[in-house]
Amino acid sequence: MNLPFSQEQFFEVFAAYNLALWPAQIALNALAMAMLAVVLWAPRRAGRLVSWGLALLWTWQALAYHLAFFWSINPAAPFFAAVSLVAATAFAWQGGIRRALQFQPGLSVRSVAGLIQIVFALLIYPAIGAYIGHRYPASPTFGLPCPTTLFTFGLLLMAAPNLPRIVVLAPLAWALIGSTAALALGVNEDLGLVVVAALGVYMLLRRSAPTGDSPQLPQP
Repeated sequence: MNLPFSQEQFFEVFAAYNLALWPAQIALNALAMAMLAVVLWAPRRAGRLVSWGLALLWTWQALAYHLAFFWSINPAAPFFAAVSLVAATAFAWQGGIRRALQFQPGLSVRSVAGLIQIVFALLIYPAIGAYIGHRYPASPTFGLPCPTTLFTFGLLLMAAPNLPRIVVLAPLAWALIGSTAALALGVNEDLGLVVVAALGVYMLLRRSAPTGDSPQLPQP
């Protein structure tokens, strides 16, 4: 895979982003923890809150990372920003406005798998990166594309069945893009995106419904 930048330039962009936008990383992690908390403790009220939270995260990575920093080394960054904004729009419309993204009480096998993936995105992912030498600030922190994609699919696995396909498409696209780049750049912590991509295909084929056909759960 031929890339228009080197591994060194790639990690330099992470460092520039993290140093310039600190302490936004703390706020983004706090947002993620709040979203997980509402799913676990108030699932029937979580759909809209989580949807708007995901819309914010995907808008953030489009503007604050792809356009503000990644574009300096990769001319494809505006395309990646557009994919992220498509995801943000899908979450805002389908989940925030139409309420088509819902959560139910209890933990199924899929929900437990989603919870494990969220723990991986927030805790294990940065630990693996630090262990193999990708230390802050030259490391992908939460709010950047790959950990955000992992976190997003964790929440989607915890969601009620028949979520709209459109909310899966853009994160799946990034999982495929990120997993191939991980192999080329040696970002081994991103190899979890291969699993995410497989889960995305499964969700598209088995768990999701066409746009506009999603049933809505009653709100208390």
